[in-house]
Amino acid sequence: MNRCIAVNIQDILISAGEESLRAILSSFVCPQNKEIEEFVQKNSIDFARRKLSVTYLILQKEDCITRLLGIFTLTHKSVQVSAEKISGTVRKKMSRYSRLDKNTGEFNVSAFLIAQFGKNYGVETVGKITGNEMMALALEILSRVQYEIGGGIVYLECEDRKKLLDFYQNEENRFRIFSERESDMEDIKYIQLMRII
Repeated sequence: MNRCIAVNIQDILISAGEESLRAILSSFVCPQNKEIEEFVQKNSIDFARRKLSVTYLILQKEDCITRLLGIFTLTHKSVQVSAEKISGTVRKKMSRYSRLDKNTGEFNVSAFLIAQFGKNYGVETVGKITGNEMMALALEILSRVQYEIGGGIVYLECEDRKKLLDFYQNEENRFRIFSERESDMEDIKYIQLMRII
């Protein structure tokens, strides 16, 4: 694989302009999750401008052509983690970043959230980057942020599907389930996973 880089959407907006950025984003196709596709094409610029989240484009330059291979969106969010649902070792690590509320039995943690994560199936080169490589790029950015401002918990949510859960919990990515939630609007169960970096 040629070297891929993760580029902050705001940098492209400044250097290339909104029209060029929208053209790049319009090439993002994700049939497995139309919600991600819609977010990238319709909301990612606005969310970045409003400082709600920042989308990173995973770009590959090859033979003077730049291809969009995938995206991930990062933000921060407060999350509650039940002390009962995590191991003693994880509880000890969590106490570095938050305090246990004795009344609720939960840690209230300010965490880094991977809000969107997906490959671009609109390019022939989709096989040239793996999900693990994409996650490594996301965690590399979060490690730099952690170095600058502190923190250490990363979390995400995914649909309750074996393939997704296997991917997030594999040996390279090492996320662990800590809870689940039901979406009232979509009637979908989401599994919540976290990792300490």
